[in-house]
Amino acid sequence: MVGIDQTLVDIEAKVDEAFIVRYGLSAGHSLVIEDDVAEALYQELVRNNLITHQFAGGTIGNTMHNYSVLADDRSVLLGVMCSNIEIGGYAYRYLCNTSSRTDLNYLQGVDGAIGRCFTLIGDSGERTFAISPGHMNKLRPESIPEAVIAGASALVLTSYLVRCKPGEPMPDATMKAIEYAKKHDVPVVLTLGTKYVIADNPAWWQEFLQEHVSILAMNEEEGEALTGFADPLSAANKALDWVDLVLCTAGPAGLYMAGFTEEEAKRKTQHPLLPGAIPEFNQFEFSRAMRHQDCVNPLRIYSHIAPIWAAPRRS
Repeated sequence: MVGIDQTLVDIEAKVDEAFIVRYGLSAGHSLVIEDDVAEALYQELVRNNLITHQFAGGTIGNTMHNYSVLADDRSVLLGVMCSNIEIGGYAYRYLCNTSSRTDLNYLQGVDGAIGRCFTLIGDSGERTFAISPGHMNKLRPESIPEAVIAGASALVLTSYLVRCKPGEPMPDATMKAIEYAKKHDVPVVLTLGTKYVIADNPAWWQEFLQEHVSILAMNEEEGEALTGFADPLSAANKALDWVDLVLCTAGPAGLYMAGFTEEEAKRKTQHPLLPGAIPEFNQFEFSRAMRHQDCVNPLRIYSHIAPIWAAPRRS
């Protein structure tokens, strides 16, 4: 599995109110800050030993890490990394906190910082966020290895990758990776990231999905922004107009899946039939999902996974 990400470090620190004011932040809110401000802020945190945690962040980076940990299998992360890494620094922590089964050898070096997201916790416990993109969107198309993508089980992307500032190379690098994936028949997986990105131009995303994406992951808010349907099952069903498989999380309602199977190969469920926007939608949930293009008589199939409570609910 190969993923592309905006390499980002989550940095958590405990600060006082004067610190928040000094850097022009708004207590309890999230702001994007310039690179020089981020560097000054970070250095003060280090000098005063205020940092409590530094985690490897990023949607796709975390996905590659979790896949490698759970599957005990190799994944490859594409993105950028500081050319000069200080022992104990944020880039160092990113590498240390990522699974050794995640191959980071293809990261592109940059002269400067990767992305940093500061979570600053005040004396009252209130959290203030400061985000510095750094050079996280400087991944170039020539840094995308065709041979690595050609041998992948999937190419995993996020919507943020194609929504950058003018002149940043990340969107071109992402499209180059998609080009290689399509050339070698590798499924492209896209997670929508946030409803605000999608709501800005849903028609553009619908066309993008239809042309480039095989598997779509989203939550119910993103699904509504994309399809106009607030109901997660209806949103997943509509998204099948553009992709082969859809996963839609719906908070405490669990996860809905929608896909295709061959009519003659459908398999009835042994579980109780469920009500919903599509009555008894899970009746063929035991069927094997297939790509639409591989079906002679495609049949839409749906399933639902209830949430798993790993800890006692609060009373």
